[in-house]
Amino acid sequence: MRITGGIWRSRAIKAPKGMTTRPTSDRVREALFSMLAADGVVGGSSTPRVLDLYAGSGALAFEALSRGASRAVLVEHGRDAIGAIRDNARALDAAARVELVTTKVERAVAQLQGPFDLIFADPPYADVRTPPFAAILEGIARILGPEGTFVLEHSSNDDAPVIAALEFDRSREYGDTTLSLYRCS
Repeated sequence: MRITGGIWRSRAIKAPKGMTTRPTSDRVREALFSMLAADGVVGGSSTPRVLDLYAGSGALAFEALSRGASRAVLVEHGRDAIGAIRDNARALDAAARVELVTTKVERAVAQLQGPFDLIFADPPYADVRTPPFAAILEGIARILGPEGTFVLEHSSNDDAPVIAALEFDRSREYGDTTLSLYRCS
């Protein structure tokens, strides 16, 4: 895996060992950040505060930092993924701009203080269809800033969920992965 743009462009990052995480592919990350740059969310003079839920390797947060984000909070509870995030932060000399929260997402979302300008969530695809995930989405809406963007990665077999306090913006499909973007309503 590599960072696809910004100051760390082409720098390699580690993915956690095993099959418990499904890192966002370089191609999908590049497409996502092209959309976000076109919307003015990253790049230029934008320096968003980022939250990366289900962080895995931290690729989405590190990509955002590479493209000008000021700080990133990464939430992950898997031991191998936590190790990969720490290794990647050290390798990119980004530890001062990264806060790692080592707990389950549902706990973190209930406790984190916003606002965040950009929130990523890349949960296990099956979780998106469960009632407990709806509570996580409500928590995300609570901590997203008034001009913020929320990006949900989910299965292309599923529709983008309705989130009461957020307005659905658009979805883009990349094989079995769909990126759905939301804004404050």
